[in-house]
Formats: sequence, structure tokens, C-alpha cells
Amino acid sequence: MAYVLFSTGSALFCAFLLLVASPPTSHSDVRTDMEKLDALGRAIQEGRLSNPELESSLKCSLCEMGMSVVQDLFLKNKSQDEVAKVVTKLCILFKVEDSTVCTSIVQEFKHEILTVIDKLALSPSEACGLIIDDCGSPYDPTSFWNISLPNTPKPPVTPPKPPKPGAPVSRVLFLSDVHVDLQYKPGANVDCGEPLCCRANSPPGKGGPTAGKWGDYRYCDTPLWTMENLLQHLAEKQSQFDYAVWTGDIPAHDVWNQSRADQLNVLNTVSAMMLKYLKIPIYPALGNHESSPVDSFPPPFVTGKDSISWLYDALAETWTHWTPVSTKHNIQRGAFYSVLIRPGFRLISINTNYCNTNNWWLLLNTTDPAGQLQWLAQQLQKAEDTGEKVHIIGHIPPGTGSCLKAWSWNYYKIIDRYESTVAAQFFGHTHKDHFELFYDMKNRTRPTNIAYIGPSVTPYQYLNPGYKVYEIDGNYTGSSLHVVNQQTYIMNLTEANLTDKPSWKLEYDTKEAYNMSSMTPADWDKFVHQLEKDDKLFQLFYSYYYKSGPTQPCDQKCRTALICDLKTARSNDPSMCTLTSEVSWRDLQNYRTANRLC
Repeated sequence: MAYVLFSTGSALFCAFLLLVASPPTSHSDVRTDMEKLDALGRAIQEGRLSNPELESSLKCSLCEMGMSVVQDLFLKNKSQDEVAKVVTKLCILFKVEDSTVCTSIVQEFKHEILTVIDKLALSPSEACGLIIDDCGSPYDPTSFWNISLPNTPKPPVTPPKPPKPGAPVSRVLFLSDVHVDLQYKPGANVDCGEPLCCRANSPPGKGGPTAGKWGDYRYCDTPLWTMENLLQHLAEKQSQFDYAVWTGDIPAHDVWNQSRADQLNVLNTVSAMMLKYLKIPIYPALGNHESSPVDSFPPPFVTGKDSISWLYDALAETWTHWTPVSTKHNIQRGAFYSVLIRPGFRLISINTNYCNTNNWWLLLNTTDPAGQLQWLAQQLQKAEDTGEKVHIIGHIPPGTGSCLKAWSWNYYKIIDRYESTVAAQFFGHTHKDHFELFYDMKNRTRPTNIAYIGPSVTPYQYLNPGYKVYEIDGNYTGSSLHVVNQQTYIMNLTEANLTDKPSWKLEYDTKEAYNMSSMTPADWDKFVHQLEKDDKLFQLFYSYYYKSGPTQPCDQKCRTALICDLKTARSNDPSMCTLTSEVSWRDLQNYRTANRLC
């Protein structure tokens, strides 16, 4: 259920695009089409179309009929509000969400989506093909663009080696996806029929379990006091950390009911709490939930009331508590920055919302929004020229389906060129604990780099709250600055709610748990191959992937998809996946879609 509001193919977003993506081309019998839509909606409500394959075969027809309805409304010069009424009716009719969420979410998104669509004329075939597989001729705004890399030839690559025993080690605290819910209420319904529950205003539901004091595994986010408890715990051990990385997603998942003021309030509340408890440097990156509406990050060419300056200006004020004032300009312009942590070591924070597949503003022009990737390449060239090593932080991992293909492939090209300069990458977004491997673009068997994807603080969904500590090759001449080990810490929600004594404990140490002597890209490549053959090892990894939360068994399709993801740091790229007649690329895409939450 909760996936509905947070994915590219979400039913609500589909409804908008189905209904408004095309300018009117001919007059249609709106009453007949509405009757057909109504009949299909009733059939779904009654369970007569519960077969996924049957439902899939009807999507293209629904798209065409939906657009016919609104084409007629456009012909009659209907307003955004009048179009929104039709969309709201269909949202309720097709059980996208309950009437409260449908009404609120349509109002939340109508201006953005209708404004974008008004500026972008799509034919019905292009619109339907964009969101429905095997339907029409999809419009692809991401197909043909490439950034230009500097002309400096790539230097010879020296394979990374583990540091010598006893070499200095830096420890980096990693926090992501805190999703603090200021309306969380212990005793509230945990399965309320809406995308986010455990709230003071959640529908009562049908009884059953209620929200625990410290959080819940189901459709619930992080209570403010759980976040504070975590920071109190970290404050006691912060002398162990050199600095912290914080990769975004601060607000809760009540995306149908968030204003700009709401987002700034939770940003300020949580940032103040971070400042209160953590006296170490913190390097933030922007998540996809910080905006209102969610995922709405207009590039700099969008000005006026639709501009994102309301958020980026606030981030510039907050982030410069930790980053130099010199970063302020780029934060205000595009929410990315570069900072020299110490001589020879640079950290670059990128804004991955410029690859976000749910960012409707990118339909207007997806070519390197804000010039960020060109800027990144320039920063890395300067770092290479001066002998610096670089860590990159961001929110959305580049290999996921949440990242637009052209952006992802350009980013991959940059990492390939600067593999000797980029020593580590850190992302969040998925709420899980895993990684993505990069391979040489010419020799696809040679691993070159790794993106570590850290766990969420929120338990949403079926996860224990967690954080990570990365051990980095330390501060000495010749340091690789690679990750040399990592530990994940979790709070067992069941125990915390039973005892009212939350405790953050070590879940696992990577080198010990996986019997790894080192953690170079080649080591991780070897580990992935072991996962394909060793079921016991895979089950251990699968448990840690979900932070020891309650999980469903992982069948062959699940296993193939997960291992494929570990080897794929480019979105929409099946080249590293093991495909069979039983498990196709389409199967893996469908599995990912069904299990993507954010």
C-alpha cells in the first residue's frame, strides 16, 4: 500500500499523467469514457480484476480512456480545479488511497504536474508509453545527452591495496532517512489504511496492534523522542568519530499533507537537535522528501513562485553551521557543494534529485540540471591535479530505478574516469543496508569503485532503526582513504517497546560477519559471486540487508534481483545481471518496483 505514493509508477502520479499529459486532439464522448472507467473501477473494487497480468493488460486502455476524458475537459477550457476533481474521483474509484488521501494528494500535486504538462505537449502515445510498459511510443526526455569530460587523459590505474596493519583509521558516522514524524502517537493505529499511520489523526482502522512508544515496523515513521534518544546515544560516543555524513530525508511520509512551512519546521527541528547533541562536523546531502510536494525540485531555470529557492536558501543557512561559508552559493543554486576536509582529502555532496524519476520538473529539460555533473567532473579534475582523494555523498543511489538513465550513465562515466581519485561513495534512500559496484566501462569484469548504501533511522517498513559507522584508511601520507571496515548498529524495536528501554547495539561487523580480510572493490566483487553460490551466506546478508527486521523469504526471483542490484551502479542496465528463461529483465524490474518504498 505505502509504495503507491512514492514510486515513479505510482497509481496517483499515473492518474495525473494519464489524465492530463496530452493536449486535446479531438472531441470525445466523455460520458461514455467515464462510464467505462467507472465499470473498471467497480470491477477492481470487487476483486474481479485481481490477476496482475489481467490488470496490466488493461492499463493501456485505461490510459487512453483517461486522457480522452480530460482532453474533453481541456477542450471546454476547464480549470485546474475542475480537472483535479476528475482525478480525485478516479483516485478514489480505483482505490489508489482512501478519500482523505486522494483529496489531499491531488490538491498537493495538481499545480506542479499540470504546470509541467501545460509546458510539455505529449501525444497520447508518448504519455502512455512513458509510464506503462509496452504501451504506445514512450516519450524519453533523457535519451541523448552527455557531459564533456576534461581533455586530461586518464592516468594509469594502480589497483588499491589494503593498508598496512596498524595504519591509522578514521571513523565516520553515517545517518540517513530519519523521517521524523512530529505527529507520532503511541497507541495509534499501525495499519490505518493510509500510507503513514501511528499518528494522532490516523483513521481508527479495524482494531488490532497499536503503535509502540519507540516506533513500529509497519506503516510508521520515527517518533521525535526516538530520534533524540539516538542522538543522546551518539553524543556519548562522539569522541570516536572524526565527522558525520547525513544523507537526507528528514520529513515523514505523510506526503499528501505537507506544506512548505511543514518541511521547514521539521528541517529546523531536527537540525537544531543535531546541533545540540553532536559537536563534530556534519556533512549533509539533500533527500527527496525535503521539498513540498515530495520529489519536487525545479532546476534553476524555474523561477518565481515555483522556484525551489524557499528550500535551498534555508538549507544554505542550516548547512553552513557545518560547512564553510564558501559553499553557500552552490547550496543556494543547486543544493550541492565541495569542501576540503583536510589537505589531500575532499568531500563532495551532490543533489541526486536532479536524477530523481519522480521529479516532474525534469520533464521540461533533463540535460544535466544545474550543470551539476559538469561541475562534478571539474571538481574531480582539480582534485586529481592536486593529488586529492575524494568522497562523494548523496541520497538516491545512481544504480537504482529511482535515478534517470541518462544522468546515471553520465555519473557512471565520471566515476570510471576518476576511479583513482574517488575513494568512496555514500548514499541512502532505500532504507536498506547494501551497496552498488562499479565496473570498468571497457573491461566489464574489473571492479573499479563502490557506492555504500547505508541504513535508515526510520523503521518504515519492517526494519529496525539503524545507523552505520565506516572505518576509513586514516590520516597519513599515502592513505588510500578507502573504506576498510564498517559496523551497523540497530535498535530492536520489539525489545524497546516491551521494556521501554531503547538500546542501540552492534548488529554486525562487516569483516567479521562475512570473513573478509579487506574491502576493496575486487573483494566486494568476490563477495557477490559467493552470494550466488552460498545460500547460508546469502541468507545472512539478506537478514542484515533488512537490519534484522521481520522479512519475507527471498525466492529465486528476489535473490537474482538483489544480486543484480549489487552489481549494477547504472540504472536500467541489465548487462551485469544473470538472466534466465525463468527470471527475465522484466521480472527483475517488476520485482524492484513492487519493493521500492521511497
